[in-house]
Amino acid sequence: MEKVKGLIAAAFTPMLEDGSVNHALIQPLVDKLVADGLTGIFVCGSNGEGPNMTTAERMAVAASFVKAAQKRLLIFIHVGHSSIAEARVLAAHAQEIGADAISAVAAFYFKPVNVQNLADCMAEIASAAPQLPFYYYHIPHLTGVGMDMIEFLKVAGPAIPNLAGIKYTATTLHEYQACLNFENGKFDILYGLDEMLLPALAVGAQGAIGSTYTFAAPLYLQTIAAFRKGDIEKAQVSHSYMVEVIRILVKYPPIPGQKAIMDMLGWNLGPCRLPLTTLHAAAYEKFQEELSALSFFDKAPVRKLKELK
Repeated sequence: MEKVKGLIAAAFTPMLEDGSVNHALIQPLVDKLVADGLTGIFVCGSNGEGPNMTTAERMAVAASFVKAAQKRLLIFIHVGHSSIAEARVLAAHAQEIGADAISAVAAFYFKPVNVQNLADCMAEIASAAPQLPFYYYHIPHLTGVGMDMIEFLKVAGPAIPNLAGIKYTATTLHEYQACLNFENGKFDILYGLDEMLLPALAVGAQGAIGSTYTFAAPLYLQTIAAFRKGDIEKAQVSHSYMVEVIRILVKYPPIPGQKAIMDMLGWNLGPCRLPLTTLHAAAYEKFQEELSALSFFDKAPVRKLKELK
């Protein structure tokens, strides 16, 4: 299996002020991500507010991203849902519209109780799109499902013919490395915490999926390039800068905060949906001041909407 290399942006879903999806902004957003050097886009995940959208909305958003991409980069569609039946509908639709891969979190209300149960759930979802690579989305701090991923690969590998790997969003780098090396590197294990990209590279990561890649991919690509050249000191300096940016970001609600950053860079992606809430004016202003103190807006790769038209 050909493994994914480079960065995949966990894109935000543009919204209009009335809370409906702003499909018109998806094309220019994809054009920006192509220009930024991304390998792919992860659609309707946590940052895309997939769990806050209806199945019909998620299918429409997925179709808009696939159409906009025109095979210039990979489109991963997140199809996870607390209803396995709805997840299967989303998976089948992703295959129908020509997506490149699908991914799913564990059910997060009635949760899988053991590895076999989790693998059975993922097998049901993956079987609805047998022609697409399937990635289990391991994000225990949001789903509350934090099982041993080596055991998952042992059980799920034989049970899911199209299992490509894992979107691994957890701080347990020792387990991440073990997954990379499992069965001589059989599976594609994509790392999912932006602030730990450099440590992940050090243990063997080739590809990563993250939200801040939507607005800062070129800065992370500098880290990757320096690491690949063996210039560890340059890689450390480059990565340390983005760690400082994220240290400021996490003082605010992460998804509303990142949508605010996009707005500061000239991309009004609209409000968030409840229970997420858009930053109020005072928080927005303070956040912008803190980022300015780091010269973020001088360093950030600003490709404004008007420049892409």
